[in-house]
Amino acid sequence: MRIIVTRVQPQAQQWADRFEANGRETVVLPLIEVRGLADATAVRAAWLNLSNYKAVMFVSRHAVDYFFQEKPADVGDGQVLDAMTTRWWATGPGTAHALLDHGVPVPRLDTPSELAGQFDSEALWQQVHTQVQPGDKVLIVRGDSVAPDGTSVPDNDQGVGREWLAERLRQSGAQVDFVVAYQRGAPFWNGAQRALAQSAAAVGSVWLFSSAEALGHLHSLLPRQDWSAARAVATHPRIAAATRGLGFGVVAQSRPTWEDVLASIESLA
Repeated sequence: MRIIVTRVQPQAQQWADRFEANGRETVVLPLIEVRGLADATAVRAAWLNLSNYKAVMFVSRHAVDYFFQEKPADVGDGQVLDAMTTRWWATGPGTAHALLDHGVPVPRLDTPSELAGQFDSEALWQQVHTQVQPGDKVLIVRGDSVAPDGTSVPDNDQGVGREWLAERLRQSGAQVDFVVAYQRGAPFWNGAQRALAQSAAAVGSVWLFSSAEALGHLHSLLPRQDWSAARAVATHPRIAAATRGLGFGVVAQSRPTWEDVLASIESLA
């Protein structure tokens, strides 16, 4: 049984290496590509005003990496980060580890436990809601979806994810600001990648999905593909629903840890 890993690089290769070490045939086929901004002025401005925020929330590891890539020299050392009272919020362990790698002090980091059943905005809110007071300011660092021609694409995030969190914050009396730190878009497939994806629509492969946006890109890349014989593992209820909506015949839902995903894959063998 072949595993198709669709995560963003470099996480896709990291997961693939673990599957291969476990004796599983694995193919990396990322369905989202990320890149930096042509103009990161707003990110640098956010750094200069960071001390005015009660907390800064990151939607992904890439949000962390691209945000810190633009930090001004005078606020970039560990002593300055230690002195800030700003809280640093992460929705999952990958994002949390990225913040620690960039020098964020452990006592100022808030994230769901690695034993939690889910890593998302809802789980994060359970950890941080008691911190928020009327008048607080919270910054959310996110990516911007772009079309192949470079134009921005509206995010279908109303009522879920970061928009859900922003609404909870506003209901608590907080002011919410957003800053875009990077861009996300569909990959450009060559003929071999397209043929690989089409062959993986048949029995013998299991797709791993950790993003509903990735499923939208898959549909755009192969709009007439029949997925009724395909199997998949999805790491969130919303992603599982989107996978079924695309027509996948068998969809298993899993917690987003590598061990749980592997167990779900084995259940489909």
